[in-house]
Amino acid sequence: MRDITAIGEILIDLTQTGKNDAGVPTFAANPGGAPANVAVAAARLGCSTAFIGKVGADSLGGYLRQVLEENGVDHSGLQVGESATTMAIVSIDETGERSFRFLRGADCEMVPEDVDEKMAQNSRVLHFGSVSLTQGIARSATIFTARAAHRAGMLVSYDPNYRPALWRTKRDALEWMSLPLPLVDIIKLSEEELPLLTGSEDLEEGSRALEEQGIRLVMITLGAKGAFCRWQGESFTVPSVPAKVADTNGAGDTFMGAVLSRLCRRGEKPLENLERGELEEILAFANRAAAITCSRSGAIPAMPTLAEVEGK
Repeated sequence: MRDITAIGEILIDLTQTGKNDAGVPTFAANPGGAPANVAVAAARLGCSTAFIGKVGADSLGGYLRQVLEENGVDHSGLQVGESATTMAIVSIDETGERSFRFLRGADCEMVPEDVDEKMAQNSRVLHFGSVSLTQGIARSATIFTARAAHRAGMLVSYDPNYRPALWRTKRDALEWMSLPLPLVDIIKLSEEELPLLTGSEDLEEGSRALEEQGIRLVMITLGAKGAFCRWQGESFTVPSVPAKVADTNGAGDTFMGAVLSRLCRRGEKPLENLERGELEEILAFANRAAAITCSRSGAIPAMPTLAEVEGK
């Protein structure tokens, strides 16, 4: 059985790298897309992973398939659509924080028929995000797969990564980002996303609201302040690892991939008999992995190997 299958968008991050001598911004075509990032991050940290999604019949789509293959991610579920490969234009400010503008393409064309149910369910964990919930057809495929995984008894992992530019209104975002919550066992969201989903900025109150909806493990990333966690009615914070930030793109996905990779090491039922001390160690490991990603540019290109995180 595979450890993790991720479903959703894979795309090109056109990431600003600086300016040339004429003052014109320069960009690098980095591979990215949150679910694909998680699959690669976990694979680099020793997990067996697979990805389900859609790219265009173009050189960028071929490149993304190659990136998955080079990182040991099973890409047999990667389909080819009629539209061009999706792109995200990523601008980086002086603190390393990023902003996004999207040119949507083939990732929006994924339909339930594109998903091999046997492939999706032959894993301990199914992971997805909210970007693939922004469009009707891809939304159907994602929710269909999450429901099937939930029925099959798999752990369902969700990152409601909110990208305002992709939603018509905030109300639409709340409606569709909240829809899968009853299917979810593990959630990772940012401090900024918490009030959108729960109506509360308070970490204790917001995480409790998510737990009351049946989510077993709630993780809230706090940037330089570390990661907040709620597990079995208890909450705690694990401090971050200091890093000289070059680019925060992909840090949250690295954190998620690292957490899932460590959980999958625990066997067939990754959350069974998980105690607080072990979970704190898992989050500390994930914070180290995310700090390494932040210290380098790009999303997938910046993600660390297991040896790097363990300091070997």
